[in-house]
Amino acid sequence: MLSAGCVLQEVRRIQAARGSEEGGEDRLRTSEDTMAEIAPGARIAFLGTGIMGGHMARRLAEAGFNVAAWNRSRAKAEPLLASGATLTETPAEALEGAAAAVVMLSTGAVIDEVLFEGPALDALMPGAALVVMSSIPVETCRAQAEAAAARNIRYVDAPVSGGEVGARDGTLAILAGGDEATIADLSPLFAPMGRATRIGPVGTGQLAKLANQIIVGAAMAGVAEAFAFAAKGGADLANLRTALMGGFGDSKVLNLHGARMAAREFVPGSPAQYQLKDLKTAQALAGEMGLSLTLLDTLAGLFTDMMAHGGTDRDVSAIFEEVERRSAARARTGEEA
Repeated sequence: MLSAGCVLQEVRRIQAARGSEEGGEDRLRTSEDTMAEIAPGARIAFLGTGIMGGHMARRLAEAGFNVAAWNRSRAKAEPLLASGATLTETPAEALEGAAAAVVMLSTGAVIDEVLFEGPALDALMPGAALVVMSSIPVETCRAQAEAAAARNIRYVDAPVSGGEVGARDGTLAILAGGDEATIADLSPLFAPMGRATRIGPVGTGQLAKLANQIIVGAAMAGVAEAFAFAAKGGADLANLRTALMGGFGDSKVLNLHGARMAAREFVPGSPAQYQLKDLKTAQALAGEMGLSLTLLDTLAGLFTDMMAHGGTDRDVSAIFEEVERRSAARARTGEEA
């Protein structure tokens, strides 16, 4: 896997090679000024068809895009065949001749491995866009953008919020960072998946996603503690959720994840391990910025404990059980004292 530093080394190698070719700089400027057309009928590579990516790829196929999908586990991509997508055996096959590539792989390191370690990106059309909708570190995103530019590929970071429901229904909040004209050109691609908003230059989409995850983590922990508090006093949690909806305590977290907590159904729609990954990324970046964010530190600790107590691959709403576990542990300590 390539680190951000290795990606930048690859950038310099490509730039040096192209700079030595006659007219190389002119070709770079030409491709930067020309955007491959993004419209229904265009070939779109989609890499990563997991819980959310599968729905997003399906919506693009149903909107008339020629979707070529790849996933490490082919079985997870096979439902897309019913929507008219094609499946490929390798990322390079999916990228071949595509006007844009949408990436929903798990981490920045995986994206580096799949796309930047070899020549895979060279299979894209000249002037194509690489749209990274995964949640990855800001510095990794910016290094990838530079590496993509060296290959004459436009780069947009566009992480999403809305969970599995948003991906299924096409109501995702798409947080886009990149060139304003490029993001505008990509609007037909974003429309079937949700509402896209440009935050600023490359990397700011990831910043917005991290800000979102701090808010979501805080809301999740707040609902979990409120439910644990009310349940201990004898409240019916399903009725409590219904009663709170419409008041100042209402939120999508209360609506969707509160229902999961009340029913104690924690099959992952939004795996908690990804919430923790984002919180830790935000925590590290805050430290680099010289910020002391007490709530963020508390949330990261809470979700870390959840992972240590069997929360891996469970839904993020299972933080409710970690709140209960902590309360029970403190009660036992008090009894022993």
